[in-house]
Amino acid sequence: MFRRHALAGVSLVAIAAVLLPVPMALAQSGSTELPAVTVDAPRARATRPAHRPSRPTVAAARQHAPKPAAAAPPQRVIITTDTAGDGGFKASYAAPAAKQRYQLPQESYSITSKQIDETINLKDPEDAVKYMPSLFVRKRNDGDNMAVLATRSWGVNSSARTLIYYDDLLVSALIGNNNTSAAPKWNLISPEAIGRIDFLNGPFSAAYPGNSIGGVLLINSKMPDKPFAVAKETVSVMPWNQYGTKDTYVTSQTSASAGNRDGKLSWLVSANYLDSYQQPLTYTTNSTIPAGTTGNFSALNKQGLPANVVGTGILAHSQQTSGNLRLAYDVTPLLQATYAFGIWNNHQTSDPQTYLRSATTGLPTFGNVSSFATGKYIWDQTHMSNAVSLKSDTKGIFDFDMSASSYNYLQDIQLNPYTVTPAGVGYSQDGKISRMDGTNWQNADAKGIWRPFGYDGPQEISFGIHGDRYRLENPGYLSSVWYQTTSTGTGQLFSNGEGETRTGALWLQDAWKIEPNLKLTLGGRLESWQARDGFNVNSSAGAGTGTTTNPIPVLKVSSQSQPGLSATNFSPKASLSYDPNKDWNITANFGEAYRFPTVSELYQNVTAGGVVFLANPLLRPEQDFTGELNIERHWSDGRVRLTLFRERTNDALISQSNTVTNAFTGAQSVQTSVTNVDAIRLQGVELAVDKDNVLIQGLQLFGSVTYVESRILADTNWAGVNPLTNIPDQVVGKRVPNVPDWRVTFGTSYRPNESWAYTVAARYSGKQYSTLDNTDIIPHVYGAFDNYFVVDMKIHYNATRNFAFDFGIDNLFNEQYFLFHPFPGRTFVLAAKYTF
Repeated sequence: MFRRHALAGVSLVAIAAVLLPVPMALAQSGSTELPAVTVDAPRARATRPAHRPSRPTVAAARQHAPKPAAAAPPQRVIITTDTAGDGGFKASYAAPAAKQRYQLPQESYSITSKQIDETINLKDPEDAVKYMPSLFVRKRNDGDNMAVLATRSWGVNSSARTLIYYDDLLVSALIGNNNTSAAPKWNLISPEAIGRIDFLNGPFSAAYPGNSIGGVLLINSKMPDKPFAVAKETVSVMPWNQYGTKDTYVTSQTSASAGNRDGKLSWLVSANYLDSYQQPLTYTTNSTIPAGTTGNFSALNKQGLPANVVGTGILAHSQQTSGNLRLAYDVTPLLQATYAFGIWNNHQTSDPQTYLRSATTGLPTFGNVSSFATGKYIWDQTHMSNAVSLKSDTKGIFDFDMSASSYNYLQDIQLNPYTVTPAGVGYSQDGKISRMDGTNWQNADAKGIWRPFGYDGPQEISFGIHGDRYRLENPGYLSSVWYQTTSTGTGQLFSNGEGETRTGALWLQDAWKIEPNLKLTLGGRLESWQARDGFNVNSSAGAGTGTTTNPIPVLKVSSQSQPGLSATNFSPKASLSYDPNKDWNITANFGEAYRFPTVSELYQNVTAGGVVFLANPLLRPEQDFTGELNIERHWSDGRVRLTLFRERTNDALISQSNTVTNAFTGAQSVQTSVTNVDAIRLQGVELAVDKDNVLIQGLQLFGSVTYVESRILADTNWAGVNPLTNIPDQVVGKRVPNVPDWRVTFGTSYRPNESWAYTVAARYSGKQYSTLDNTDIIPHVYGAFDNYFVVDMKIHYNATRNFAFDFGIDNLFNEQYFLFHPFPGRTFVLAAKYTF
């Protein structure tokens, strides 16, 4: 059953682009190097003009400033991402543009597009951050539309505890805090449009909401100064052999971008197409062996209860297309307006594979295990984003930013059969329709920067106002033919979860250089939050009607309007930074933050991929206190940083999953619910190192080691029992779910010349639990959270001034591990890139 998709997946668009004879200005400054590209951001420290004295007005500043040479062009509101001149590792040491502009106190790590090209097997945008200190992206397959960013103290189910921005667009889906529908919308971004990525640690800046508890990831796109175009074709191949599934899964991807600057207008257009066949994402389990069948794999679940593997669950084929347009217009030499548009489409189908055989005929059968039906689906999604901004860059007494963005689910429909037929491998004709189209959110920000003593003076005060709205629409319907639905026709209402949250905020932050080498930053954020219009419909199936091959259930439907909630909170911030000399820095940070319940946590009851999510409309905001001490030593080509951190969260919003067995059929499903845990504590240490020219010229070493000691301090809501003993259990003193004790990354890159780059990197994660009582003690089974050690390698070759080639292997030693889902095995990656 070996699939041969590699040749079929090669894009004709990329081939045509390579052969296109149209003469264009090359986007390279040398035989093997792309030129500096630009992003909409304030000027980096490395390119700042000399410090000027205090000026009472911007007009006066212009009047008395030295006149530029006659041939010099007017200053633009853009800077090159290549602040160190080579776009590689040295450029990544420059402080992020946003951090410089607002004097943000967070410590940061960055990676540039050149580093990404040379060191990472890039198939999706989220691949770019996988070697950054303490970060992990739960990417289960190429094109995964449920990839969540985990940080040093928060795990893979905490999508609402990090903020991810693509230029002015919030990519984080703060409609929920999970690793399904609320995962960040990475797929909207074309990999070839990325110019630089910065990660800011912790909730230490008043400029960001409480969702920055885990940190803030800033993805900046390339904005050109001259014509350029690039096309890239990537093919990955993954052999797979687990339980009863043995196959080879192939992904083909075409990514392209082009842009230019013509006077005051610059533009960037990018597109991405991905065709991915994926390894099993879930498995179908049963507590007993279905009568009259053979072929099952005897197994336990993560808590030690019988969970025989009888087949795959989700076995998907995904076809995704995305496109982005970004326009930047210089209204004046010191004022720029931007507009960004993005659209993403996903057509995904899943066709489960059974391992069971009839003991009588030897033919495949589902053994009447109804949960196979949850892995059979057709899923169509079309999402659209819009973002606008207006930013000044006078480098004078006052600058401002205004931005607004929206994200809309134009279409999001999943079709499933209701159950399986009693015999064989068929499905019932009737089914379920789950919809999220109509779900949307908007964000708006107005920010100002007041420099009473001039640019880069001893005091800079930033402030702003923020507003957001998140709307959930998630009805489910029955249908008479499961694989058919019109744009409006739905059938009988089966379930519904809808509601809305809104937040308004004011913030103020003062960065004060008490001495040239001593800076105190104080700030605060006042937030007012409300949840409203919550409404749920739930149903249970009664006696069915119709034939045995087409059972039509009779539903007992109940509906409930949920109570409104509100909260107003103030979050103080403080930071003290000291430079003993030019090579050392010591920084202490503190931040209080409130993370408000998301609309999905409050109102969404949904079943996805065999996992049942149960909402809780009475959740309270979680209150987080985080402190850290950073000690850093830096060189011109490297740095080392030691961080001690401690975090306490009251009323922590934590979800946990347990396997539930149907008492009549033995079929198993996973139920996930969210509760407020009274208090948890996370504390630990992080060591990050990055150094080039180690022993020999061009040899770079990088890596990080993070240890976290996590504990549940109090949980009066807990009323669980041990699943093995059925005796009431305790959670106080247990580890916090989804937080591994150790996380390690390390690697080396060698660049002998401008043509070649060789990289070997490894990632390790220690043990983590997914239950509050830490009863998931069985490793290497479906649903478990394993420790793992994964090694990747890549060879990058600039063949000519136009062509570049990559060969890489992810998971070189074919480590098989589960983070609930089975994660990818050894994957071979080939890529070719042509730059016009």
